[in-house]
Amino acid sequence: MTDTERPVRAYPFSAPDRFHLDPFYAQLRRTEPLSRVRLPFGEEAWLATRYADVRTVLGDPRFSRAASLGRDEPRIIPRQLEGGGLLTMDPPEHTRLRRLIAKAFTARRVEELRPRTREIADDLLDKMVATGPPVDLVEHFATPLPITVICELLGVPVEDQDRFHVWSEAVVSTTSLTLQQIGEYMDNLFRYMAGLIAQRRQHPTDDLVGALVRARDEDNDRLTEDELVRMAAGLLAAGHETTVTQIPNFLYVLLTHPEQLDVLRARPDLVPSAVEELMRYVPLGVASSFARYALEDVELGGVVVRAGDPVLGSLSSANRDDEVFADPDGLDVARSTNPHIGFGHGAHHCVGAQLARMELQVALGALLERLPGLRLAVPEEELEWKSGMLVRGLKRMPVAW
Repeated sequence: MTDTERPVRAYPFSAPDRFHLDPFYAQLRRTEPLSRVRLPFGEEAWLATRYADVRTVLGDPRFSRAASLGRDEPRIIPRQLEGGGLLTMDPPEHTRLRRLIAKAFTARRVEELRPRTREIADDLLDKMVATGPPVDLVEHFATPLPITVICELLGVPVEDQDRFHVWSEAVVSTTSLTLQQIGEYMDNLFRYMAGLIAQRRQHPTDDLVGALVRARDEDNDRLTEDELVRMAAGLLAAGHETTVTQIPNFLYVLLTHPEQLDVLRARPDLVPSAVEELMRYVPLGVASSFARYALEDVELGGVVVRAGDPVLGSLSSANRDDEVFADPDGLDVARSTNPHIGFGHGAHHCVGAQLARMELQVALGALLERLPGLRLAVPEEELEWKSGMLVRGLKRMPVAW
């Protein structure tokens, strides 16, 4: 089949339905692992659905993120990413910026934060218990836990969370906000962070924002002022937004797989394994995003991707590839071999993956230990799901115990 004979399919293939992954992905993995798709905005693209091909797209330097600048990038949101941020860079420019923040998110540094994270979780659970059921887990636990942790790590006043958490929705909105609102929210976030940076120059601190300011001021070649503001704002938004979403997502999956929840209650030592399995199992994104552009002709998935072609890699499909995972559509909290790519792969692998892992482990462990009878306080069909967002998740999650 030549490229001109290939059907170009509308993508995403279907509207998100809880955590059901469209079965068409499985069909494509078998019959057309690299297919042509058109997203709501931007140019046509290739879509990779097999695990091996997705890893290649994400990790092979022949595929570039920086090449998206100046192109009509395929996307599900009206706006395009502006240049100047980590997501639109390739090494070595990407490496220059990432190195400045990576040491704050090492496994050792994150482990040092674990006791404090558990302390925050226990405090939130104390308040939930004092209030009495039903309680909205999203508002009273899933949201404040990651926000407090990232605020303390960065040095951002946690009392400002009601403002910047709202503005952070601009990062994951597709249609939940208007283009004007998205622009205003992003401007607010950048202005807020620029104000904090100015404070750090007057009153230096040892937190991550303070360290970035010192890096900028001591060597202008390491970090421009615009990069400093964008990086700090991005860390604040991305550092809590997805974990806020995943805590209730993970709990929902466990509550709707009671046999797996029973295993975890009997074996709390399996919580780290369960977090990895839930990262694999939950298709967080409603579609693949952030196309990579081929810098040269590359053979992939049985076809030749021409230089200049954009390619999308579906993490959700890759994580359900039966060539890599036994019973890929089943949930197994004790899965021993689990090379999932839920945090991405390659140069753009989530810099905060270790922090997210730790927070999710602490959140699940604390909930199971402190509230052993935890259950939904409303029928499952009455749960409200987010819409118009890049990610799947619950708006509210009333729980009882």
